[in-house]
Amino acid sequence: MTKQGFGAYSHLLDRTARRVKQYAQRRLNSEKFGITLDQWLILKSLNKHNDLNQKELAEITGKDHPTLTRIVDLLCKKGLTERRLHPSDRRSFIVHLTVIGKQRVIEWTPKMAEIRMTAWQNLTQEDYDNLKRILNTIYNNLDV
Repeated sequence: MTKQGFGAYSHLLDRTARRVKQYAQRRLNSEKFGITLDQWLILKSLNKHNDLNQKELAEITGKDHPTLTRIVDLLCKKGLTERRLHPSDRRSFIVHLTVIGKQRVIEWTPKMAEIRMTAWQNLTQEDYDNLKRILNTIYNNLDV
């Protein structure tokens, strides 16, 4: 593949990712969730793996530490998460999903699934499987 060809595919990938995020955020706003897509990612991750330190949470979500700190600060202000002292390291904190945070994840999950499915309309299972394989290959090619 030529550099020019790769650039076109890279542009398509970036453009599509941006469109998916923009669509999801518009829907979150119209549903009055009061959170951003990045905040949803943190809530969803904590729902699956609660009580993570910020380094672990950053690794799971692919966020850099300053961005994650800002997101967790906002989620704490909204009462959806809280920081607790780490049980074995008093110098660090774990991020905990609150009862309200857990309730919101349960409440919002079906709507988030609906939002995600909009992007997958008109694709066959084979399309999905091929896309998944290709994206995983690209991701693994960049494993450093």
